[in-house]
Amino acid sequence: MKVEIVLLLLVAGQTMAGPFAFQKFNHLSVVKQPEIDLCPTCINFAGQFINQLLNIVLNAGVVGGCADLCALLQKEVPSQLVNVVCNLLCDVVGIKEFIAIIEKADLDPIYYCELLRTCPVKDDGDAEINSVVVHPRTVPKGSKFNINVTFTTVNGTGTGEIDLVILTQDGIPLGDDELMEPQSPGAYMLSWKIQAKPDPNCDPTQQPCEEWLPGNYSAQVAICNGECGSKHPHSQVYDQDSVTFTVTE
Repeated sequence: MKVEIVLLLLVAGQTMAGPFAFQKFNHLSVVKQPEIDLCPTCINFAGQFINQLLNIVLNAGVVGGCADLCALLQKEVPSQLVNVVCNLLCDVVGIKEFIAIIEKADLDPIYYCELLRTCPVKDDGDAEINSVVVHPRTVPKGSKFNINVTFTTVNGTGTGEIDLVILTQDGIPLGDDELMEPQSPGAYMLSWKIQAKPDPNCDPTQQPCEEWLPGNYSAQVAICNGECGSKHPHSQVYDQDSVTFTVTE
């Protein structure tokens, strides 16, 4: 499922793009000096490599320092960028705590980065979904459609994600989850742009492939603090809602 996503802040004087936005928007408030935001970098890194790091720790035992551990990872993933990010994150807390966090995080990228203190923790956050709308509601197979979500937060949100699941006619669930960095109180709109067309890169000999058969579909959206479905601290489902739509020939 090819997805384009944009997150807009609907507060007077501000328009912000989410971390996975396909279009860049200008921030209209006071210009600030650039800052390095390690949170999305950490979560992207952990989502791809935390399992490999855990296996290295379990198999290699005691390693000398951050450079040694990250060198072992680079042997498996021959990328200088991965090595740089690994060392950067490890140096934040030191090798002993870095290893302890890898073991404690239990393959949860957001919790891992919160333990590293590269992502903020906010346990009093909230979000309420105001609407989930599919446009158009009747989708000819092969055409594009939008799933639009509006939500509000009174206290602001913690580091979390917005999760989309589409229940299909042939039982092959389609999904997308997007990192949502902490948001200030306000009203927001999120939009997925989707094409009801079989993925040409999907190999049916390797995995089931969605065919977008005619019939009724359900789109389910959840907004979460932390990873949706996680049982770790600082994780909860703020709100969830769903909408149905129809695919035709």
